[in-house]
Amino acid sequence: MKKIEAVVRLSKFDAIRDALADIGVRFFTMSDVKGFGLQKEQRVYRGSVYDADYIARLQLDIVANDSKVDEIVETIVKAGRTGKTGDGKIVVYDVSSITRVRTGETGADAL
Repeated sequence: MKKIEAVVRLSKFDAIRDALADIGVRFFTMSDVKGFGLQKEQRVYRGSVYDADYIARLQLDIVANDSKVDEIVETIVKAGRTGKTGDGKIVVYDVSSITRVRTGETGADAL
């Protein structure tokens, strides 16, 4: 099993969510996060332009069987890409175990 952690633009969330549903991803968690990277965002307040120190993003966490990882990553990339700096990053981790709290199921059955 793998954990896919994707940091994406807020504006692309609906497209990513719908694309993941289309390939059968039934569950993921998301968190509001802020990042600092190559993209510089400017905000206007009362006519003055300010550079934002941190940029708002969403982090999606998905645990999946190894066989689905490439498809999930490809789906997020296709649905989340704008072609501009700041589209995000995807990291894939190994998962040693998983347990469903409600039933106590472990491993792939817990997904």
